[in-house]
Amino acid sequence: MDRLLNIIAETAERGGNTVIPSFAVGRTQELLYQLNKVYDGDTPFTKRLKDVPVYVDSPMSVTATEVFRANAQAYNEEMKEYILSGDHPLDFKGLVFAKTSDESKQINVDPTPKVIISASGMCDAGRIRHHLKHNLWNAKNSIVFVGYQAEGTLGRLLLDGATEVKIMGEAIVVNAQIHNLEGFSGHADQNGLLEWISGFQKKPQKIFLVHGEEDSKEDFAKLVKSRLGWDCTVIHNVCEVELGENTTITSLSTAEEEFADEGSVEEIRSRLKNALEDVSDVIENAETATDTKLSNDEIVQLKNRIAALEKEIINLGATVSK
Repeated sequence: MDRLLNIIAETAERGGNTVIPSFAVGRTQELLYQLNKVYDGDTPFTKRLKDVPVYVDSPMSVTATEVFRANAQAYNEEMKEYILSGDHPLDFKGLVFAKTSDESKQINVDPTPKVIISASGMCDAGRIRHHLKHNLWNAKNSIVFVGYQAEGTLGRLLLDGATEVKIMGEAIVVNAQIHNLEGFSGHADQNGLLEWISGFQKKPQKIFLVHGEEDSKEDFAKLVKSRLGWDCTVIHNVCEVELGENTTITSLSTAEEEFADEGSVEEIRSRLKNALEDVSDVIENAETATDTKLSNDEIVQLKNRIAALEKEIINLGATVSK
């Protein structure tokens, strides 16, 4: 956490903004909890950050945080005592929630150094695209990643050192400082996964590694074999698995084969990202407008479509990276 606080303080002191792409549920609330300890506490960073406002700009993040705040009875004893002391862990002086599109736009008009927490966490949808567009070009600013960035996503491109990216059809030069804080990741590392799988009292009949980058899955399979003596099956691309006495794995068509007649994988991925941005804009406008013609069910369906598009983009990114 100290590293994040240092980045925020140093960025603000040079007149810049700290932009944090964050997943709306869980990760954003964890960040607010940690920042609360500083803003409402007495730490070495409290004085340095007291004039740096924190904006949460994501309708879903705002709604999720309201759910967290309204259900204090579900917190553990430590958190309940924290609240009883008079300090709510998800609220502090200088914290601003942006709900409407106009409130979101105003964030980038205001020249005051600030922290901007916005979704989506991998930067392929949501309001974070607008904040990156307005902040990536400025060397005073910092972009801080606090979660996993899958192959093929905008977030991964930035972490890999891209000097220019395309956002909403516009080429943006990357001058801002890019940081990656793995301590906030919700994914277990190799040791954490090994500790978890070692807890099985009965050896699993089959172990399939389906999630993660190819090299990481291969390495983990070897580690499980050497430490526990268990074989792992590493799943590549898209497969069907028939379980039984003789387990069979059938590879289905990969994204590259499936779309071979429709252009290159990069072209398909670009079209998917454009569709994702269009759907995201529709949802953003629907959630903030007072005269929207979309029902709640239709908004939910659009959000499900966003999730499906994000998955397709990630799968295509993995295909391109091979």
